[in-house]
Amino acid sequence: MQNVNSDDYLAALGFVQWVNRDRSSTSLDEAPEKRTGSTADFLQQLAARVESCRKCSLYSGRRNSVCGEGHPEADWLFIGEAPGAEEDRLGVPFVGRAGQLLNSMIIALDLTRTDTYITNVLKCRPPENRNPKDDEVQECELYLHQQIEFIRPRIIVALGKFAAQTLLKSSKPIGKLRGDVHSYSQFNIPLIATYHPAYLLRSPIEKRKVWQDLVLAKSSLT
Repeated sequence: MQNVNSDDYLAALGFVQWVNRDRSSTSLDEAPEKRTGSTADFLQQLAARVESCRKCSLYSGRRNSVCGEGHPEADWLFIGEAPGAEEDRLGVPFVGRAGQLLNSMIIALDLTRTDTYITNVLKCRPPENRNPKDDEVQECELYLHQQIEFIRPRIIVALGKFAAQTLLKSSKPIGKLRGDVHSYSQFNIPLIATYHPAYLLRSPIEKRKVWQDLVLAKSSLT
């Protein structure tokens, strides 16, 4: 298999000047803590429950529910807002241009997408990609909490304002939440908030800040 050079992806993303060349302080060689039971089986069962969920009105307009994808015992958990049109069509989180950018961000961390777990706060697409409603969040939040509980990642990356505010129970803007190491209080898991890949497609100048956030996330694992 070809060895992937993260610098190539950073160059494409505009991250080059922000690369932390000293990787010794951000090593992920440490083995993750073993979980009990079959997390993969639980996540499969959870996806089936999400597929049959009728707790809010979003089910009526969806083509597919989008529960999540990735390694069932991942160290890195990426959480976005909600599925978009392509995600709804394919039943997979973060596809299309935003998904490609997220993949490049992951590779820049010397990881592959299959090393991580990727999900959203909402598991069904809101009509016309509107903002999620409070009742929709309330019904879906239990699914997200259960994903976090069973995966038990070492780090959570909240992608965008909505995911960050939901996970941190905060009304602060993403610009105020990013740049710090927070904690997902339920399990005391380090949490980093950063900009959503879809936002970066509209505002590529913010990619440098995202790379700073990813370096911060990686350094918090030591």
